[in-house]
Amino acid sequence: MRLLHTKTFELEEFLTAADTPTYAILSHTWEKDEVTFQDIHDSETKAGWKKAGWSKVWNACKYVRQYKFEWIWIDTCCIDKSSSAELSEALNSMYNYYGDSRVCITYLSDVSMERDAMDIKKKLKDSRWFTRGWTLQELIAPRFMVFLDQGWKMVGTRFSVRKIISERTSIPVEVFEDGKLDYATGSEAKLNRENFIAQKMSWAASRKTTRDEDIAYCLMGLFGVNMSPIYGEGEAKAFMRLQQEIIKYSEDRSIFAWVATDDCHRDRGLFASSPSEFMFSGEIGMSDSEDLGNKSAFSFGNNGLHIHLPL
Repeated sequence: MRLLHTKTFELEEFLTAADTPTYAILSHTWEKDEVTFQDIHDSETKAGWKKAGWSKVWNACKYVRQYKFEWIWIDTCCIDKSSSAELSEALNSMYNYYGDSRVCITYLSDVSMERDAMDIKKKLKDSRWFTRGWTLQELIAPRFMVFLDQGWKMVGTRFSVRKIISERTSIPVEVFEDGKLDYATGSEAKLNRENFIAQKMSWAASRKTTRDEDIAYCLMGLFGVNMSPIYGEGEAKAFMRLQQEIIKYSEDRSIFAWVATDDCHRDRGLFASSPSEFMFSGEIGMSDSEDLGNKSAFSFGNNGLHIHLPL
């Protein structure tokens, strides 16, 4: 991964996890005129310093420097998006980037605590940050997160405002108390086994992304799968590929518990075409195994789905 030095504003690439230093990471919503990799890389002209987005980069570095962080990862300028190979690697690794960081600072550009600081609940709930697709994994993956307002003043930690976050996102508050989600199955599962695929999908049901396909790509880390991004394939095809990757390792049948949001005048398969079709799946939970029998695997063939279910 590539990190930005918080004092020199120079980029450096670290090829292995063992070589990667301790770093902070920034979560934010993209605005106009963000500083890019090319802006930072062109250190002679300092073109990036003239952009409106430079203030965000500078303040993020300033904030983490006070806690002795020399390195920070910022998605706008630490990824060379002109390289399709690098972009693919970054999208597939982003959940780990946030999970491996020492702290995630979440900048809420539309929240100000200077006026009516007591109304923290409404201010947080109204933030655009909670409506974006990519910020879902950024909310869950980090070990420690602090929320900052538009003046870079602390609003609270993820733990301290966990009940507000849970109310806003419909994510069970226990997720923010237990730590990382566990995607293992069977005897290896440890935490949050009750968070089924359909329930996790429902967390993204009302979120939006700038590019259609990103609504699928932004969920790869949440489900622990990898796939190559193909911009231009469209949301439905990208989301179908995501579900196909998920069922390769998971026997969770809740992936079929979705409701079509269109008029159903077109042929539909077994997979949903968007996370929005899991809007009403947030309450799905585990049934009594004595009623349903042992959990069985399912598979797809050229003639459809093969699955055993009690009648």
